Amino acid sequence: MSKTGSAFLLKLVSFEDLPGWSLDDPSSLWAAMADCRSYLQSVKPYKAGALGLSTEDLRPLLERAREHSPRNAQEARSFFERETRPFFIEPADMKSGLVTAFYEPEVAVSDRQDDEYLYPFYRRPLDLVDVDDTNRPNDLDPSYAFGLSLENRLGAYPDRRAIDQGWLEGRGLEIAWARSKVDVFFAHVQGAARLRYPDGRLRRITYAAKAGHPFSGIGRLLIELGAIPETEISMQSIRNWLAERPDRVDEILWHNRSYIFFREADVDDLSRGPIAAAKVPLIAGRSLAVDRQIHTFGFPFFIHAAGLTHMDGGRDFARAMLALDTGSAIVGPARGDIFTGSGDEAGQLAGAVRNAADFYILIPKQAAERFV
Repeated sequence: MSKTGSAFLLKLVSFEDLPGWSLDDPSSLWAAMADCRSYLQSVKPYKAGALGLSTEDLRPLLERAREHSPRNAQEARSFFERETRPFFIEPADMKSGLVTAFYEPEVAVSDRQDDEYLYPFYRRPLDLVDVDDTNRPNDLDPSYAFGLSLENRLGAYPDRRAIDQGWLEGRGLEIAWARSKVDVFFAHVQGAARLRYPDGRLRRITYAAKAGHPFSGIGRLLIELGAIPETEISMQSIRNWLAERPDRVDEILWHNRSYIFFREADVDDLSRGPIAAAKVPLIAGRSLAVDRQIHTFGFPFFIHAAGLTHMDGGRDFARAMLALDTGSAIVGPARGDIFTGSGDEAGQLAGAVRNAADFYILIPKQAAERFV
C-alpha cells in the first residue's frame, strides 16, 4: 500500500481482484487511445494531476496499444494485464467512490430569435479572462479560474441570473436560440450539445469557458426544499418538477450561479461523441470525467458499481474506461462521471446514474513502480 496524499491511498491489487474484469470487453478503448496519442504528438502534453502521473508515463502505453490492436475481448484484457498494474483508490475516510453520468443532449434551435426560440447559447465573451495565481486579485476566491476584465483590475464575472437578465445582450455572441431555458440549462450541466435546426442541419457545441462561479446542483436544492425525495432525484424528475412549476424555473436555475460558454463544431461523424477536455472525441460508455486536480487525462481506469445495472442488461457496471473529461462537480480521487452517449436515449441512461463505486487506476508498469 502506498500513501499518495491525505485524501486517499493507492493499494496494489491483481486483475483477479477486479470484480467483473473477466467479463469486460475494453477493445473499444483503442480508438480513444489512438486519438490521445495523435493529440499528444501534435499539440501538447496533458497537465499532470496531484497523483503525479505525467504524459511521459502514458506515452509508452499508447505506443504499445498502437502496436497491439486486439482482435477480441480476451486480447484487449490481456494487453492491460501485460502492460499495467491495477491500484485500488481508497479514500482516506473509507467511504465508497461515486459515479454519476452525463450525455450530449440534442436541442431544437433556430439561427434567429423569435417568439418561439427565446433562449440563447453564448460564445465566450471577450471580457472573460483566464485567472491563475499570477493575476488573481486578493478578493477573488481561489476556486475561480475565470474573471471579468475591468479597466484596472479583475473581478468576478456576472453569474447565471445576471446573464439571463441581459448582461450579454447586444454583443453578437449568440450561437443559436432554443425554445426552453431548461434545455439550455441542462446543456450547460452536460457541457456539450448537438443543435438541431429547423432545416435539418445538425451542429455541435462544446465547452469553451465558464463564468467562474462554483457549480451548485439544483437536485440537492430540491431535496433540501422537500420538493423531490432523495430516493427519486434524477434528471427526469427534476425536469418534470420544473415543467409543472414554470413560475419557479428562474428561482431554481439561478441557484446554480455557474454559467457555461460554448464554441461551435461540425458534426462530421455521428458515431463519435463530442470533443471534451482531453481534446479527443468521447466514447459512449467508455469515457470518464475525473477530478482534473488529481488525475491526468488519457489514463485507464476500471470502475465497478454494484447495483448500477440498467446500462449492462441487469449486470453490475464493470468496465475499463479512459479519463477524457472533467467537470466542476467532479471532486475527489474516487469520483467519476460516465459519458453515456448522445440524444434522448443516452439522457435516459445518464439521468438514472448515481451509484457507489469502486475505482481502480491502471498504471503503466514502469510508472507503477513509484507507487508500490
